[in-house]
Amino acid sequence: MKEHPTELRRDLKTRQLTMIAMGSAIGTGLFLGSGLAISLAGPSVLISYAIGAFIVLLLMGCLAEMTVAHPTSGAFGTIAERYISPYAGFLVRYSYWVANVLAIGVEVSAIAIYMKYWFPDVPGYLWILLFAGALIYINATTVHTFATFEYWFSVIKISAILMFIVLGAYLIIGSPAPEIGPQNFTNDGGFMPFGISGLWVAVFISLFSFIGTELIAVTAGEAKDPDVAVPKALKATVFRLSTFYVLTIAVMLMIVPWQQAGGIDQSPFVKVMELLSIPYAGGIMNFIILTAALSAMNSQLYASTRMMYSLSKATYAPRIFSRLNAKGVPLFALGISTLGIFLAAVISSQSSVSYPFMMGISMFGAIFTWFMIFISHLYFRKAWQRDGGRKLPVRMMGYPYLTALGAILLVALVITTWFTDFQIVLKFGIPWLIFLTIAYAFWKRNHPPQADQQKRSQSL
Repeated sequence: MKEHPTELRRDLKTRQLTMIAMGSAIGTGLFLGSGLAISLAGPSVLISYAIGAFIVLLLMGCLAEMTVAHPTSGAFGTIAERYISPYAGFLVRYSYWVANVLAIGVEVSAIAIYMKYWFPDVPGYLWILLFAGALIYINATTVHTFATFEYWFSVIKISAILMFIVLGAYLIIGSPAPEIGPQNFTNDGGFMPFGISGLWVAVFISLFSFIGTELIAVTAGEAKDPDVAVPKALKATVFRLSTFYVLTIAVMLMIVPWQQAGGIDQSPFVKVMELLSIPYAGGIMNFIILTAALSAMNSQLYASTRMMYSLSKATYAPRIFSRLNAKGVPLFALGISTLGIFLAAVISSQSSVSYPFMMGISMFGAIFTWFMIFISHLYFRKAWQRDGGRKLPVRMMGYPYLTALGAILLVALVITTWFTDFQIVLKFGIPWLIFLTIAYAFWKRNHPPQADQQKRSQSL
């Protein structure tokens, strides 16, 4: 019998970290969610995505500094526990875990929508279960196998985005058609048809497109050289994503009027290709978008598995979830992290609004985690300077003002959702935090302060 390892293996390279983070972020948020954002903001969605990218840039600055100091699979959860309180670490880990579990459901729900392009009469839940089974198998093998699949998934969709930009630019420059060009930015109601409010709400949708960039911090626990790999991968991911998102949406809106690009019944990318009458282009683009959703789902399944592993290592979850198989994979943590898949399958079989519903309930955990990353950084930098920690290779600029600005912007966006169709964010999120608080109180009552201190300290 093979000896089972007790710790995760450090097998991930810098290029794999970058592709994993981009693979997680470039999913339905861009290919399907962008249609929803366009319907809310019109052409001003470009500013919405730029603001979203700015928030993420601040977030990655904070995260890079802290992750280099503490490269663990628990990432921002262990940092919150160490520098704020065990209660904060408990909330962050479980909120991020449930955010990824539900985000898996978002991606797999979108997969059901994409497959209707070819098979309109096949029930969506069948596709959900089929593709889910394949990705669970990939995650159940070694982390190297997961990273290899994710790398090539990401290569396919990044190449497709670049081709879309090049083809779109060629058509915009060379087409004599009056309906194609920059004038689409101001036609049909102007650049900002729904005013500042529409632009601001679309910022919230844009953040869903960037969720997954923080995954690099989770993979740091399995990175070969986190001091070098993590900062490099974070910077590359933020700038590439920002460029891809703004350019692709700009090209899309110059080719197709924003009213036709908006909505979630079909990806706006597929609509563009179909309207251009390029043979088979719609089907090819739909296949690429399907690959993107599978890639994001693959990364999110990995993230939720590692976060549950971290919870177990810190004694906040049953010990069985930190048990590794002979290949170094926490199989039991993987199993419980598939709950979002089955939830999506049930919703898909009962309702046609699975995507926006799943997106809404998954957003709170992610945004709360991002908010706590900013707060953790305020505590971290102060403690690191006080205790005379080693000089880190990367530091967040503009501390503490830009760190605080990122936190304030996130709070403002979440409050805004109460006055929109995304009330589900707070309707789910507030009870969720209350539930976690009760669960933590129960856990603390059954775990004396020093009982598991040694084991929890090993996870920090």
